[in-house]
Amino acid sequence: MKVMVIGSGGREHTISWRLAQSPKVDQVICVPGNGGTAHEAKCRNIDLKEDEAYKDLSLNDAAVKIAKTEKVDLAVVGPEDPLADGIADVLWNAGIPTVGPKAKAAALEASKDLSKIFMNKYGVACAASMTFTDKMHAVEYVRAKGAPIVVKADGLAAGKGVVVAKTVEEAVNAVNDLMDGQVGDAGKKLVIEEYLQGVEISVLSAVSVTKETAASGKACIKAFLPARDHKRLLDGAQGPNTGGMGAVCPLSDVTPETMQLFEKNILEPTLKGLIAEKMDYRGFIFFGLMITKDGPKALEYNVRLGDPETQAVLPLMDFDFAELCEAITEGTLADFNMKWKEGFQVAPVAVSGGYPGSYKKGLPISFDEAKISAAGAKVFIAGGIEGRRTHEHSLVTNGGRVLACSCFGKTFEEAWKKAYAAMDGIHFEDMQFRKDIGLPGAAESN
Repeated sequence: MKVMVIGSGGREHTISWRLAQSPKVDQVICVPGNGGTAHEAKCRNIDLKEDEAYKDLSLNDAAVKIAKTEKVDLAVVGPEDPLADGIADVLWNAGIPTVGPKAKAAALEASKDLSKIFMNKYGVACAASMTFTDKMHAVEYVRAKGAPIVVKADGLAAGKGVVVAKTVEEAVNAVNDLMDGQVGDAGKKLVIEEYLQGVEISVLSAVSVTKETAASGKACIKAFLPARDHKRLLDGAQGPNTGGMGAVCPLSDVTPETMQLFEKNILEPTLKGLIAEKMDYRGFIFFGLMITKDGPKALEYNVRLGDPETQAVLPLMDFDFAELCEAITEGTLADFNMKWKEGFQVAPVAVSGGYPGSYKKGLPISFDEAKISAAGAKVFIAGGIEGRRTHEHSLVTNGGRVLACSCFGKTFEEAWKKAYAAMDGIHFEDMQFRKDIGLPGAAESN
């Protein structure tokens, strides 16, 4: 079959790579893809900005036209923005089975306020919160509650809309910055939450909820192995927040008892809510969790796979990812058997110098194939595109997070050593990466 993948990041490279490994998949059409998918077996990029047939169309219209022209059998949507904009709705309406929730369900990520209303309505374990549209009232609330406290922009803000304020002054500044336009319209409404003490984890999951699966009792959410993203720029969880400096999966510090509490107090009530609200949710959901002394609490919903968690989780799948996607769209996920490799995956991320602030683009990326191959690494490109062939390799940097170097090991120590041995074979000007992904003290904790 032929599959279309929407998106251009490291997550989408990983999804495309995993789909291409399936004997059922003949070709993966990447829209627009990146420099990694351009060189991936069975993959082909379609750049909407360059292709005359699509450059004047919206993403939604272009996706439908590509799907029809290319005779696509299945679509997989990577990022949250297109989902919030209803791309799954238009693809399904055009007869294209699509992995990704329709817009009504995608609002669980697009609006922090809506997600908190949903969590509270269906008894999902989460932090207490209040929502504000008036800056003065928000500041008064912060001063009354004190710090530490968490200030969140309601809308999608590309990972820049959450401030964990350690002081009242910092919280007040966050309220002012967010509501004064720092993240655009996303900050016009704020959700202010209690500060939870603990350590963060990510649980990516597959979802198949429709009117039909709900009626047959086959609606379900199936959790993947727990993973951890390391968001701070510098070793020891120091420095500014980023989109993610690396991930590890699974987690030795997450017990079976913790996962049982997650399923009982977060996953199951979430499923109950999706069914009750009659949401059409055929895709992935990523639970951002805080593991507290009282058990796991939901921090947020993400209506897609996480990045860079995907680069650590998908390589551990011991099943056909394309068949999983089919099960999601066909309503047979409840009967799908997920098996996992016995071992660990470590995936540190290399970023451009200056990130998460301003940084250069167009810098040549060199790869020592011998070192990378010796470590058994898979390099997933995020912010890299094909450049002119004026140097040894054709890829140049095009983003803040440039790539992830993902390695497997029977033990965490083996995976960690391999990942950093492979990273030693990758270079570009001002390249920066954390040296402690997955190590004790590296995880962000409150």
